Amino acid sequence: MTHRAGIAGFGLVVAFLATSSSPVLAELASLGDDALSDVSGQGGIYLSGDVSINEMGGPVENYHFGRCDDATRKCGARLAWRLKETGGWMVLDDIRGNFSFEGLTLRVRHVDSGFGGDGELFNRDVLELGLPNTVRFNDVHFKIAASNTARPTDPGFLQTDIFTVEMRGEVVMEGNLLVFPTGNP
Repeated sequence: MTHRAGIAGFGLVVAFLATSSSPVLAELASLGDDALSDVSGQGGIYLSGDVSINEMGGPVENYHFGRCDDATRKCGARLAWRLKETGGWMVLDDIRGNFSFEGLTLRVRHVDSGFGGDGELFNRDVLELGLPNTVRFNDVHFKIAASNTARPTDPGFLQTDIFTVEMRGEVVMEGNLLVFPTGNP
């Protein structure tokens, strides 16, 4: 008898939960200009991504890029930047692979203290990149190099490869990166 009462009680609990747990519906409503004027948008941005750069390691075979076995063509992506107006170029070359991250944040932060007293003198906004906790790398490959020109196709191109980086696995990142603007906007 207690067995039947237990089953009946269980049935009542299931019936109650089924009728009381109906979904909650909420309507989305547009905000007027007055309500939107109170929103600053300065809370920042939260980014997650899965980025593949020339994952197969070779150029696209077509008229513009050429053939994969053409020695005058480069595989992988290339980033070049000049440190001084009349100086040489630092290069990330032959960039390829896949990396993913979750939780990269971007926001504007005001610096008016710290940095050994320099923050008070600076007293301006900076861009703060909040580093994601973990970045996963899958067959990431690139070269760090120095070059006399920005592009390998420029006349007189010479490049010295300093070292090659290959990464697989996870990297734990903590902290923030601050980008200090210079010049006048």
